Amino acid sequence: MRSLIRPLRPRRTATVLTGALAALGLSLGTATADTVPTEFGTDYHDPVTAAPAVPTPHTKSCSVTVAEAQFKDFTPYTGTYTPPTGCGTPGSWSKVVLRMDGNVKGRQYDRLGYLDIGGVQVLRTSTPEPSQDGIDWSVEKDVTEYEKTLSSAQSVDMLIGNVVNDTYTGVLNVKVTLTFYAPGPGARRTSSAPDQVIPLSAGNDVTTGTPLTTPRNSERILAEVYATGSGGGCEEFWYSAVTPSASYSCRGGDDGPYREVQVSIDGKVAGIASPYPNVWTGGWSPYLWSVIPSPHAFDVRPLTFDLTPFAGELNDGRAHKVDVSVLGVPAGQTGWSAPTNILVWQDAHKSVVKGAVTFYRTADPAVTNTYTDGSLRHLVTGGKDHLKVTGYLDTSHGRVTTTVERTLTAAIDHQWTPDENTDDQTGKWTDHRSVTTNGHVSRIDRTYTLDGRATIDSANRLRVIMSVGDHALLDATRIDDTYSGDATFTLGVAREDRHAVATTGERYRLRAPGTCYDHTLATEQGVLTKDVRGC
Repeated sequence: MRSLIRPLRPRRTATVLTGALAALGLSLGTATADTVPTEFGTDYHDPVTAAPAVPTPHTKSCSVTVAEAQFKDFTPYTGTYTPPTGCGTPGSWSKVVLRMDGNVKGRQYDRLGYLDIGGVQVLRTSTPEPSQDGIDWSVEKDVTEYEKTLSSAQSVDMLIGNVVNDTYTGVLNVKVTLTFYAPGPGARRTSSAPDQVIPLSAGNDVTTGTPLTTPRNSERILAEVYATGSGGGCEEFWYSAVTPSASYSCRGGDDGPYREVQVSIDGKVAGIASPYPNVWTGGWSPYLWSVIPSPHAFDVRPLTFDLTPFAGELNDGRAHKVDVSVLGVPAGQTGWSAPTNILVWQDAHKSVVKGAVTFYRTADPAVTNTYTDGSLRHLVTGGKDHLKVTGYLDTSHGRVTTTVERTLTAAIDHQWTPDENTDDQTGKWTDHRSVTTNGHVSRIDRTYTLDGRATIDSANRLRVIMSVGDHALLDATRIDDTYSGDATFTLGVAREDRHAVATTGERYRLRAPGTCYDHTLATEQGVLTKDVRGC
């Protein structure tokens, strides 16, 4: 699923002819060098990302407002959703796109939020930190996979927990719509939506011992987990946690910064995944993300687990206990949310599909931590895990054998001074998954990178140099989303006295057979200075 965060209006940029801009490698809405301020002011460009827009068919569309609310506290919005008429029968839509529009101004932290429809989490999000004069932002997401839930009237539950007082004045004004595209010529779907979406937990919950009863004719089962380290605590920066023997402001357990998300069925590990190192818009330095957010900050991508090898066991008509856990979190410590949906595809020509697990191999994650004390403290962490499971199903179209194999690695290098005025770390995580179905192999290889270097000088100026990467090879499709930034401001003073400066940039590249996308953005002091498309 892809998302788009797009600016709703240009912000104090130079007015130049399109042809002249193109000659300079710029586009409408970008500033030239002589219009860039020397430091951040009270207004800057609305949030924007280099990621591609959600592609939509050229067919009739119908839009429905799902939620419209002002979030000032921790009171959720509740309402009712009704599917549209006039764009095909429910469930026949060629695509469904969710759009969230928001605005906020004044002073406010980044906030985490969610949207549940019929108990199914369809969006997990965070918010930008505003300028004094205010910003608008929007997020789009392809939610076609939830069309079974959207085919009938459902309850709506949305919350972006917020605090508004004399200091934090920003009220979050949000509107969410769903746009449904009718079937028609040229509206071919790339994959079939699941026949059922079963919510195991919603909101900010963690799935613990939740009973799951699947249809007895299930032939494919996926779990998707919206796993996030919570804002405001050490688990927001889980990759910075240290072992108990190390001296640092964020201490973890014996595994230090190693984290792994696991799905278990009846006490047996059924799926493993590396969590993505989300950085919210207040993380490290808020000026890094004033215009270009870190990848996935506004549309949290769920972790996906293929549970199909276990379908034969789950199809017995009994309730099975499902747990979602985050390995590495110290016992008794909170800080993670992991709402979970189960996606089920059913055999249309058989009421009961039987099968069994024929091969299962796993072991505890192998984690190493090497700590060196001194004038420069140093923690080096390595971790890996592996799971392989095979199962078969006797379906109406014959025996189908599925093997899921997943391999995870983590490598984190963290160095800091005793006063933490110098704090540098690099991290690299890989998550390789293959699914073999009757000899046909599908692969998803993901690599996440993070490189953050923070210093506080004698003038109490915090400088952060940061890069974040999200890289994926999805069979024949290659995606590279890279962000880099350099921000400096004075700590412990009023906002207008921070003298903040920042240069940031993002490049998003996608390569697939017959497809090329390449988009680069750059900013200085909150002004968009580069917006270039390749291919």
